Amino acid sequence: MKCYSTVLPEVKIIEPAVYEDSRGFFLETWNSAQYVQAGITANFVQDNLSLSAKGVLRGLHYQQPNPQGKLVYVLQGEVFDVAVDIRYGSPTFGQWVGVLLSALNRRQLYIPEGFAHGFCAVSDTVLFAYKCTAFYSPASEKGVCWNDPGLNITWPVSEPILSDKDKQYRCLSEIAREDLIKYE
Repeated sequence: MKCYSTVLPEVKIIEPAVYEDSRGFFLETWNSAQYVQAGITANFVQDNLSLSAKGVLRGLHYQQPNPQGKLVYVLQGEVFDVAVDIRYGSPTFGQWVGVLLSALNRRQLYIPEGFAHGFCAVSDTVLFAYKCTAFYSPASEKGVCWNDPGLNITWPVSEPILSDKDKQYRCLSEIAREDLIKYE
């Protein structure tokens, strides 16, 4: 397994070891000892799976209180995956990183607590998996608008398919401090 820091040092790209032969391939999607060795000590408590059509954009989501760290990867298709630092007081507050994740490149992205997360399906269908460090809490669910001009994220679509909830989120600059994560 290889682990790389991104421009946001806490957000990591993971390339699992893949063993291929004429039958197909094998890889470990999670091995706590290897991830701890790579500096990822998260305690995951919930796994999620979503199916999306091309052009669907999910995000930018976070929870406050009860923030979630996530380990995400694609089982089928390809996404443009984004993490945004929403830790108030952080030296990288408001900065984002975007990574192409696909069933072919088999990369994973680790997004720690304190970052909003979203992805856009760029293939016809996407089967997307993620491990979370906190249970889903509807009362804690929050988000940042996907097209926030202050973030200037270069999404691969100009008119994505959004949920009604995702259409309602505000720009990061309009979100009250108590609704963000405090940088420690």
